[in-house]
Amino acid sequence: MKIQFLFAALFLISVSFAQEKGTVTGTLTDKEANNATLPFANAVIKGTTLGVTTDADGNYTIAVPAGTHTIVFSFLGYENVEETFTIAGGETRTINKALGSGAYTLQDVQIQAAVTREKETALLLEQKKAVEIKQSIGAQEMSRKGVSDVEEGLTKITGIAKVESRGLFVRGLEDRYNNLLINDLQAPSNSPFKKIIPLDLFPTDIVGVLSVYKTFNPNIPGDFAGATINVETAQPRTSITKLGVGFGFTTANNGEDFLISEDANNTQGFLGLVGKDRELPYYYGGRPSGKVATPDQYAESSKQNSWNVDRTSSPINSSITMLHAEKFNIGDTGKINYIVSINGDNNYQIRKGVDRTFNQGQGNYDNNLSTSKYSYNTSFSGLAGIRYKSNRLGLAVNSFFLRSTSSIIQDQLGYTNSLSNNPNILIRANQFEESEYWNNQLLADYAITENGKHSVKGGIAYVKTSFGQPDRKFITGEKINDTEINTTYGGNNLIRQFLDVSGDRYFSSMLEYSLKFNEKANGKSNKIAIGYNGFNNEEVSSYRFVFGKPLVSTSYVASLNDIDDRINQDVASGLLRFTEESTGDYKSKLLQTVNAGYLNAFFNFGEKWEINAGLRAENSLREIKYRQISDDFSAKYRKIEKEKLDILPSVNVKYALNDISNIRLAGSKTITKPVSIEVMPIQYVNPDGTVELGNPNLDNSDNLNLDVKYEIFPTNKELIAVGVFGKQIDNPIERVFIPTASSGGQITTYQNSQKATLYGAEFELLLQLSRIAPAFDAFSFGFNTSLMQTEVEVDLVTNPLENNAKRDLQGAANWVVNADIKYDFQFNEEMKNTISFVYGVSGDRIYAVGTAGLDNIYEKPFHKLDFVWSSKLSQNIDLKLAVDNILNPTFKRELGKDSKVNITESDLTVRTFKRGTGFSLNINYTF
Repeated sequence: MKIQFLFAALFLISVSFAQEKGTVTGTLTDKEANNATLPFANAVIKGTTLGVTTDADGNYTIAVPAGTHTIVFSFLGYENVEETFTIAGGETRTINKALGSGAYTLQDVQIQAAVTREKETALLLEQKKAVEIKQSIGAQEMSRKGVSDVEEGLTKITGIAKVESRGLFVRGLEDRYNNLLINDLQAPSNSPFKKIIPLDLFPTDIVGVLSVYKTFNPNIPGDFAGATINVETAQPRTSITKLGVGFGFTTANNGEDFLISEDANNTQGFLGLVGKDRELPYYYGGRPSGKVATPDQYAESSKQNSWNVDRTSSPINSSITMLHAEKFNIGDTGKINYIVSINGDNNYQIRKGVDRTFNQGQGNYDNNLSTSKYSYNTSFSGLAGIRYKSNRLGLAVNSFFLRSTSSIIQDQLGYTNSLSNNPNILIRANQFEESEYWNNQLLADYAITENGKHSVKGGIAYVKTSFGQPDRKFITGEKINDTEINTTYGGNNLIRQFLDVSGDRYFSSMLEYSLKFNEKANGKSNKIAIGYNGFNNEEVSSYRFVFGKPLVSTSYVASLNDIDDRINQDVASGLLRFTEESTGDYKSKLLQTVNAGYLNAFFNFGEKWEINAGLRAENSLREIKYRQISDDFSAKYRKIEKEKLDILPSVNVKYALNDISNIRLAGSKTITKPVSIEVMPIQYVNPDGTVELGNPNLDNSDNLNLDVKYEIFPTNKELIAVGVFGKQIDNPIERVFIPTASSGGQITTYQNSQKATLYGAEFELLLQLSRIAPAFDAFSFGFNTSLMQTEVEVDLVTNPLENNAKRDLQGAANWVVNADIKYDFQFNEEMKNTISFVYGVSGDRIYAVGTAGLDNIYEKPFHKLDFVWSSKLSQNIDLKLAVDNILNPTFKRELGKDSKVNITESDLTVRTFKRGTGFSLNINYTF
């Protein structure tokens, strides 16, 4: 009843307000660009201070006193348009106008219209007006900085760093603290090892704007601590067809000796289409039964799935892109645009360095291996989208598909199990990995009333994901020379693993009703929104093992790269057989359901104060079904169920000191959920015997968040901002090592610690260097940094293996720095050029918490410097030359120096490699 009374009162207020004033509303378009809508244009009542800028869809609404007025529409580079009208109290007048280019050329108008929503000035204006602390990067800025994918683009935002193969870290916090939305709908990951889908799979061609929310508000998921990232797919406003090709060369990667699986070194492999050939052979069935493959069965399957490896030379990397977009009008106010985009690339990667583990409780190396890893990677993305927009109704359908594969050959040479007297052990891994991601969305928004005071928006998504390592083959023996290995059948010397994690059922949805009221002369209004969003997801894992077992135990010397004939011969001769030895825990199911309702309110107080406050009630259910190792394959699933209702309040306050500066304050309560692999009861076994083990008893973390920020926008291209933030995390989830009963097979798992406290400061600067001297008019400089301190409290009673009751938070870096400098110049009217240098680095972070007397494993700083030259050679041809990772530092993890056991090894390094310096050239032709 109270809620109903509140809405009735608000409705009466809005009605009474409307009787005193009228409302003029409409849409501005660009008449010389096929009537594309014109965001961020100006609509001002002449002779008054009443005025607004149009929104992202070119719409505006102004409350005006009854009487006769003249409205003026303007936009940079366009002729002003005026219209006089008379309006009565309570009346709504619709005035739609198309602005022309005036004395400017049509080419100038088209360029301006194409980038309005995504350009830096528009996004800075959006950031300035937003109540919450939000930062965005658009297609124009990403292109200028040479960004080729979403993940790289996000690293240009304050406090965000990319960590090798482990995704994005926000404010020093690793991947598990982030969340992903696509067009405001929650999206799953395609990999159980990542919280969000690896964003380097999203090419920037299919993206309009990337937004990063660093403060929480009730309409986004409660799983929030680092940031919530919203990827808005591209919605072109002009007709365009673009074709592009790219070529790349990376030092110490391309043109080098390269190992590739015989299965992948063909046309199908070039397209990444060999997964079906490498799946578990059909004769092992859908459930483990100790099946022994007959010689005929093995001979049949080995024709498509070989143990052999080809030694070749890695060619240059390549990519191709195609984009087509079109728009047209329907009736007087309707508009339809559509986009089709296809992108694909192939690259070759070599990583060489050491790979070690320490004996826990002791000070010597357990494994001491020199690793050479050869990865042939393919990726494909496709987007198809269509959007309809009228004055009151918007509909959009998006479907995009992502596919990535990696064919890996990895050789590890050294010793394992502390057997330093035998340093010539060779472990060969031959692995294929593939993931697929298909996301389908239906989005809608509707203005219930013509003046937009009552409106609804909603959307649904169905996503299908799959992640598989359909064949991980391991061969272990003693290296004889560069081509031969001495091995025996039996033990762990000939193993095949088949891992599959399928997410065939992921649904997410949202629905929101909003009411605007008490509209002010400056165009601002108060708003209350009531909504729902949530998702339902089921992941099913299958992890099976097949061992090569001897019928006659004997050692033999074989060619490492051409061992398949020997294996086939011995199977046919009855010396060897392949037997499934999967255990009872081969299969598990993870079900997650979130249902949330929220109330979100926006209030303006005078000309200075804006408040966004609300409450989110989020019910989370996590159910894990599993069997233990000793269980029978047909035994009933065990079940662990965790359900909790979280009440999550939030408040965002903005105070406008003047027209160019704001002070912001935000506070909220949120939660953090674990990554799938952290809770799924899978014992993921690596070739060197190390194991990653999920912990199904993990609890969600509870977070309290506080942010304060001061920002200045000296011009529409400049920003100076400083902020401080703090978080308290109860039950933080952390990666830890646990000791094993004997030497070898180090286990990594996950645990809840007691409490973590972190606090820090951020600084952001975007300046035009003409402030220094007129000679620097074409230069701009961007810089941002995040500084942070963390402290974790550990309950040594529940976590007795930990070394200290207090330490830093696992995965958090104490500082992050990003910087770039840009130079714009022209050779002539058509040949426009931008040169950028982009730099990023972050401080030490704990990769895994040390136990049993060993210190933590630390990830060391990695300095990354890139160069990008983007050039518009003509009206149709664009060229981009990039040099990636110019400094080419060593990626390194090492054991800390504060172990409580005596360390007998002189080198504390546990992981190293170099990425190489990459050179790439991309050419695009636009029709």
